Amino acid sequence: MTEAAQPGAMQALLGLDRVIHEPVRLAILSLLAGAQEAEFKFLESTLGLSKGNLSSHAAKLEEAGYLQTHKAFRGKVPVTSYCITTAGRQALDRYWAALRGAAPAPAETQPG
Repeated sequence: MTEAAQPGAMQALLGLDRVIHEPVRLAILSLLAGAQEAEFKFLESTLGLSKGNLSSHAAKLEEAGYLQTHKAFRGKVPVTSYCITTAGRQALDRYWAALRGAAPAPAETQPG
């Protein structure tokens, strides 16, 4: 039985946080984890998302308590930015730890 097929590894995969597991939300949190704050326009262009798609995913992350929305004005232009919360950072860390725990060990190669 390979390491990835062990019951604990499978439970780790089955227990992944579904809010984070969605690829766009994982990308948003991963970007925010490396930045203090990111503006809506930056996330939109970096991730190649529509305004509606980004707004929808950000709302789900905010609802879960994983990101915080900041609304301000630059002159007369509204600017929306996001930052990851402590709960979001912890959830992302748990997510990556669960994936690492479920990953199979590298196969040993036989010489020549």
